[in-house]
Amino acid sequence: MKKLFVVVWMCVGVLFAKVDATLEVVKQVGNAPTILIQTIEGGGELAPKISRMLMADLKITGHFKAQEAQNAVLEEEVINFDALRAEGVNLVFRIKVWQTQENLVVKALLYDVNLSRLVLDKEYSTKEIASYPMIVHRIAIEANDYIKAPKVDWLNRKVVLAYYTKSGESKIIQADYTLSFVETLVEGGLNIFPKWANKEQSAIYYTKYLDKPTLFKYDLKTGQTTQMFNSNGMLVVSDVSKDSSKLLVTMAPKDQADVFLYDVAKNSFQQITKYRGIDVSGNFIDEEQRIMFISDRLGYPNIFGVSIMGESMGAVEQMVYHGRNNNAANAYGEYIVYSSRESSEEFGRNTFNLYLVSSKSDFIRRLTANGVNQLPRFSSDGETIMYLKHQENQSALGIIRLNYNKTFLFPLKEGVIQSMDW
Repeated sequence: MKKLFVVVWMCVGVLFAKVDATLEVVKQVGNAPTILIQTIEGGGELAPKISRMLMADLKITGHFKAQEAQNAVLEEEVINFDALRAEGVNLVFRIKVWQTQENLVVKALLYDVNLSRLVLDKEYSTKEIASYPMIVHRIAIEANDYIKAPKVDWLNRKVVLAYYTKSGESKIIQADYTLSFVETLVEGGLNIFPKWANKEQSAIYYTKYLDKPTLFKYDLKTGQTTQMFNSNGMLVVSDVSKDSSKLLVTMAPKDQADVFLYDVAKNSFQQITKYRGIDVSGNFIDEEQRIMFISDRLGYPNIFGVSIMGESMGAVEQMVYHGRNNNAANAYGEYIVYSSRESSEEFGRNTFNLYLVSSKSDFIRRLTANGVNQLPRFSSDGETIMYLKHQENQSALGIIRLNYNKTFLFPLKEGVIQSMDW
């Protein structure tokens, strides 16, 4: 029962510079530039889809007031900058879509209305038509960079997630953050807890249940799968060092879940926690000199920190003092985002909400209000949080834009998400 409890527990577990004298951007949406998106005729059904997705991306950044033109335009149609200025439009995106024998091509033309000129003319292509959302995200990043707003490179990062397809089986996919583009990586059997193996997102680690939990590495570039090691009880990679040389792994080789540091090159383990209870979900913090993890050493799950040298070399520190059942966490600088259980339903689904706290003050901020919200992950710049939301038998990826008080949900069309990494 203890092994099962641990597995279930872990499953739930600016400021801006000026572009010119008339275009200044600040965080408040009321002062964000208005951008008009026009679709050039001749792109078929896919062209308006791309324009609508681009509009959604720009809105999600919080840096634009985006609107879509009602009708498509001709490629040779001249832009009336004076009329657009009178309407309060600052930027215009014209999107042209066509297909060659081999590629889907998207051309993005960005016009600065205040300067009355073209400022971006770029073509993007892909052999896989289904991957067009990744092109859209890159175009949105270009517009964001043009106005010198805070970076939104996270738009183009892929998500890797595992979801249950039927009893005893699960599939691992990679997707864009909206789940519009989905590609299967691993299927057949029970494949869970995927984790990006490097910052380039060119490989993943995942656990597969054979005769015992076994860790595999899958190379996305070559399609090669490598079996690494196994463990009794459970085996989960919870974090990877910045240089990809070390892993934080939860294992239970002696029927007791603990956090281990694994050196990839040396194929060696260092035990970090040694508590006679449950220690799981290690995360590197403080420039990888310390580790944050989840433990029941208070009699309920909570968040603790310890030196990278291990529990025997330094005291374990309680890091969160709010909540009585905190079962998943992630850190960025001094800030910790965590999931806390807030109901105790014996039958039916409990409520888990996300909170943001500072390790250096009494600051605390509630981020969600209902449902089951779990496995939060900070973006690389700390301004965005991705998480899993389960509500009414449906799973979704959630996006929280911290500085803009905006939340967005992107549901998975089928299955229940087991875990994810961003």
